[in-house]
Amino acid sequence: VKMADGEGRETAANDRDGLQSLKALVDELYRFRDHYFDTHAVEDAGRKQGDVAQEMERTLKRLEEEEDRYRHDAAFLLLKGRALSVSPGFSAAAEALLSRAVKLQPELVPAWNCLGEQYWRKGDLNGAKTCFTGALQHCKNKESLRSLSMVLRQLPGRPEEREAHVVKSLDCARQALQLDITDGTSWYILGNAYISLFFSSGQTPQLSQQALSAYTQAEKVDSTASSNPDLHFNRATLYQYEEMFGAALAGFCRAGALDPGWSEPAQREKQLLEYLERLTTLLGNKGKVRGKKLQSMLASLGPAALGPCSGPQYRSPSGRVGSLETRSISGLSLGPNPGAAALGRVVFSLASADRMSFTFGLVDSEGSCCAVMVYNSADSWGVLIGDAVAIPEPQLRLHSISHKDQSFEFRSIRVDSPLLLIVNGKKQGAASQSVASVTYTPQSD
Repeated sequence: VKMADGEGRETAANDRDGLQSLKALVDELYRFRDHYFDTHAVEDAGRKQGDVAQEMERTLKRLEEEEDRYRHDAAFLLLKGRALSVSPGFSAAAEALLSRAVKLQPELVPAWNCLGEQYWRKGDLNGAKTCFTGALQHCKNKESLRSLSMVLRQLPGRPEEREAHVVKSLDCARQALQLDITDGTSWYILGNAYISLFFSSGQTPQLSQQALSAYTQAEKVDSTASSNPDLHFNRATLYQYEEMFGAALAGFCRAGALDPGWSEPAQREKQLLEYLERLTTLLGNKGKVRGKKLQSMLASLGPAALGPCSGPQYRSPSGRVGSLETRSISGLSLGPNPGAAALGRVVFSLASADRMSFTFGLVDSEGSCCAVMVYNSADSWGVLIGDAVAIPEPQLRLHSISHKDQSFEFRSIRVDSPLLLIVNGKKQGAASQSVASVTYTPQSD
């Protein structure tokens, strides 16, 4: 009996060792994928998917050689399911293997995480959520928390439900990070959670800064983060919203270079370049409104166009009470201009392809022209050529952008809501505003 028992222990130990070396093979497959640009130039990005698929086939072949020995072992089924999951799309074979693994060993947390990812890839968000929350009941781990954070942000629902999901998503991302603050993926997921909260809860500048800091930290602690196209794409979207156009163009360009099969980054880069080209051309020719027509538009620009801004009881966006002094565009300081109002006529309007802002050209009484970028406007809102627009306490920016062989220089005033504008002497109604929902969703989150 003792001899048989010894043999059993030896067989079990051999099986464990065998599984350990198979796990090392699968881990190596993921390392090859995640560190691809450690050994390949960015110019090889187009080959990455094919190279990873080749490595996957090699790994699967090795696993299949051990199929008879381990076919009913949950840990082996997990390894095979993980190997099949290395490619970005849904794999029915991986789903079947991982489902069997969790039935055989319900406490196998990595199998629940991998299965949840397969459900997510085929569009079953609730199934994915069930897997990740189930895994967390067995063991608190960063992979489940990160995946749950991502899935929560994509769940449909009424606006208040979606906002609650985003808040919960941020909490999951923070918990994942607390488990390992040196994990670049956790920092990246936290950055995405901050962006979601930024756009769903009134665009507090602090949240935007926290998102950018999280992305910077991801790159600092993890060399592979700077090769993550999604990170560059998401950050570029935020840069564009913050009017950091040069950084946005560079980010879209980098995302496209890292994943040539993903068309959206190149499309966004092209759209932004076209927008800047059209904008600078229109600013240069004042929307082609010239001569007598422009003179007559400006001649009738009087104090009445200031509307409520000219009254002693006017409360400005900064909370200051009292009438505002009209200041020419050339008389404005860079940054905020408390106590002042910019006043002029609209000479052109321009909606960006991504609807991120409604842009128009404003010419003041001296004939200076400036871009005005209005955020969070309803699709139905706009201003017409010839409209008189007053901008209380304007925030002036000077842009100098160089990208590839193109350069752009112009001044702009940022307006965070049409409710802050006075158009033809009147405040804008609540229907003019619609909270921005910016598309930043990349392939993996």
